[in-house]
Amino acid sequence: MWLQTRLHHKDEAMKAIGVRELKARTSDVIRCVREEGQSYVITYRGRAVAHLLPADAIIDEHEEELLWSEIDELAKEIGKKWPKGISAAEAVSDLRR
Repeated sequence: MWLQTRLHHKDEAMKAIGVRELKARTSDVIRCVREEGQSYVITYRGRAVAHLLPADAIIDEHEEELLWSEIDELAKEIGKKWPKGISAAEAVSDLRR
């Protein structure tokens, strides 16, 4: 399941920017976020992988409730398949080896 929310800031649409372009123009992009309140969808090979938005961007209450509901559903799905007796810390530690 893919978590999706509509993040709003000054009713502006998000601009898409590829990872390579972001790397080349990081200072300019951050300046646009900071000074103009611009939001970006960061893409990798044409697929959205992250959002970059101003710290004061807001999620309306309904969208926030939907997001938490989706997170709860995802947690239940993970819990059903999680091995007994293994903590999340142990799982992460095993992945880092």
